[in-house]
Amino acid sequence: MPDFRSILDDDRIYFFDGGYGTLLQSRGLPAGLSPELWGLERPDVIRGVHQDYLDAGANVLTTNTFGGSRCKLDGEVDPYALNKTMTEIARDVAGDTAFVAASIGPTGHFVQPLGDMTFRELVDIYKEQIKGCVDGGADLILGETHFDLAEARAVVIAARLVCDLPVALSMTFEGPASLTGTSPLTFVDTMQNMGVELIGTNCSAGPEQMHDTLRAWQSRLETPTFAEANAGLPELDDDGNTSFRLPPEPFAEQAAGFVELGAKFIGGCCGTTPDHIRAVRAKIGDAQWKRPQKTDTAQMVLTSRAVSVPIGFDHAGVIIGERINPTGKKQLIAELQEGLFTEAHRFATEQIELGAPVLDVNVGAPMVNEVELLPELVTSLIGRFTTPLSIDSNDPKAVEAGLWNYPGSPLVNSISGEPGKMETLGPLCKLFGAPFILLPIVGKKLPVTAKERLEVIADLLAKAEKLGIPKRLIMVDALALTVSSKPEAARHSMDVMRHCRDEWGLPTTIGLSNISFGLPARELLNSTFLSVSMVSGLCSFIANPNSARIQEALHATEVLLNRDAQAEKYIEKYSDWTGGDGAAQSGSTPAKKNSDTGDMSPVQAAVVKGNKDGILALVEIELEAGISAMKVVNDMLIPGILVVGDKYESKEYFLPQLLQSAETMQEAFKRLQPLLEEDGGAGDKPVVIMATVEGDIHDIGKNIVCLMLKNYGFDVIDLGKDVPAETIVAAAEANNAALIGLSALMTTTMVRMEDTVKLVEERGLETKVIIGGAVVTEKFCTAIGAAGWSTDAVAAVKLAQRLTQ
Repeated sequence: MPDFRSILDDDRIYFFDGGYGTLLQSRGLPAGLSPELWGLERPDVIRGVHQDYLDAGANVLTTNTFGGSRCKLDGEVDPYALNKTMTEIARDVAGDTAFVAASIGPTGHFVQPLGDMTFRELVDIYKEQIKGCVDGGADLILGETHFDLAEARAVVIAARLVCDLPVALSMTFEGPASLTGTSPLTFVDTMQNMGVELIGTNCSAGPEQMHDTLRAWQSRLETPTFAEANAGLPELDDDGNTSFRLPPEPFAEQAAGFVELGAKFIGGCCGTTPDHIRAVRAKIGDAQWKRPQKTDTAQMVLTSRAVSVPIGFDHAGVIIGERINPTGKKQLIAELQEGLFTEAHRFATEQIELGAPVLDVNVGAPMVNEVELLPELVTSLIGRFTTPLSIDSNDPKAVEAGLWNYPGSPLVNSISGEPGKMETLGPLCKLFGAPFILLPIVGKKLPVTAKERLEVIADLLAKAEKLGIPKRLIMVDALALTVSSKPEAARHSMDVMRHCRDEWGLPTTIGLSNISFGLPARELLNSTFLSVSMVSGLCSFIANPNSARIQEALHATEVLLNRDAQAEKYIEKYSDWTGGDGAAQSGSTPAKKNSDTGDMSPVQAAVVKGNKDGILALVEIELEAGISAMKVVNDMLIPGILVVGDKYESKEYFLPQLLQSAETMQEAFKRLQPLLEEDGGAGDKPVVIMATVEGDIHDIGKNIVCLMLKNYGFDVIDLGKDVPAETIVAAAEANNAALIGLSALMTTTMVRMEDTVKLVEERGLETKVIIGGAVVTEKFCTAIGAAGWSTDAVAAVKLAQRLTQ
């Protein structure tokens, strides 16, 4: 077989295989048993499925290793050995006629701050699995069905650390975003920063619904893509088993639409069979691949888990908020020395509300261990805000530690010409897909002229190219020296900006306030310099967004550069502008905050914003003012979490924000619970027994539902995962439970939900059973006789409230 990378640039369309779970179940896989473990017992069946897909025309066979991580195998077998064996089976069948893709699925764990696992631990788990696949003969690493951007990144990084095979990465989306809030475009932006060779989407929808995902990422897409849809949505057949009803021909008809949307590889996911792949191949025939033609010419894109910030000559200038920096800030220094982040959070909130799309994060202060504290602050910030961060430190080890804790593509500030700096940080930025600021300084002497700076930049660019670092990761600091001592400094900076734009196609940034040091009316100089620099090609700048003149200059210049269509943003902000002396005034600056919590009590606002660190102090203020614990709960906490639920349902909030707010509310409850019991206000709570059904080891969704139910006043007893129906019903009977909540992720285990429903009926209990999970549908709920079903934690709470009223 040729190297897989060699086919990525040709004009052919290639075909992946289809689903494995339901197909293996039809060939003897017992319900609830791991396909990977069963594959060790029945390699003949696995071999047969591979052969059937090969005969159907698949160019890529996927290994039976989707759940082959240490987390999913629960210590039953050696992960390395299992993955090697399963890959060897696929390799043996594929021979020289097809490629072998090592399937790497989710572990079932979230990384901090959403979960309990560190990013390094996750990478190590994947390294172990991937090494087995590589040694078994895989041609590429295929991360698939991922729903969290951090975990997807962990697969890529693990693969790069283990081998030099190409990496394909697929994410599953629920409408406009993944479970943790990543849009298709932000997913593509992040994967392209990491140099992923093939980007795709699979599962979650039938082919018709998947068209929207492929359209959503096209504007900045440069990488070949693939699409693997389900054969429709799961339903129950007459025997009570789950099935996917979309036959091969209609599936092929719909999947053929992927060609028009630029897909180079097409396959199938849940419910698809060799017949589906055969039909797709026949339908598409010899159609040629239509290469992606991006319409967005951004030179660089920064991302968080949920947000992309494009930077480029055709995009609005980006303010990089400078306030989270200890220089000149006694309170921030004192807190950082104590390991506290309240002031840093306050600066972050203020800058975001003032419109800063990116936040610079620096903890460099006396008696502060940056290597320890910088990643801690990064983790704290990403748990509360979706704004992309700039990791700022002179210590390469601190920068690396920050990169290990970030879920997207942060900006690294910066890489200078200091000996060894590019060689140390450059490969790290490439590995993590982190764009960086290239600082044209070598040694202690500042390059004064544009010629001197450009020579340093050219040398650093040559080093970056030699290290294989793509230009999409590089933004140049044009270097602002003060005009009070260097009168020609501004002109030299603008010459650098123009050269970077016109000759190298590179975006530039600058520390804006440096230009005016030692002069009066600094804001006047800064804002004027900003305007002329933007005309010269400046794309971003590090500044305090709480400056009226800077904001005015930015938005006015965007109009003049024709980057604010019909001056829409300018009119919105300055329609009542009256001029002035540069101080913030009504209608003249984005200091009119975008906060949507202005009419709420501080406690309610803290829940909505997920202010976990500050909620206890706010609750104490209310208690000291004579407000009863019950009133705090009913008039502040509950209304706050209701707002959060509404935002989640409207897709304004996603899972990270939901969890942050729920945990904030839990903090308040811990303080109020003893007072409620003293006052007799706690009352009897409806008891809910929660469990993941027998044979299913996935519990992320269940854990989130448990947390939300507790916040709404339910007494939740969580039995964990892989729980037999007898144990569930016995617990319900012993605790006089009002509800049983069942979770299942897999089509092979959702059928176990009916066991509990039947047992409740046999025992004559009045307990009602509600169900949920990615594969659960209303039709399935009705068929097994459950009292209700939900698609997410917020819907589950509303269902539980309705059934217990």
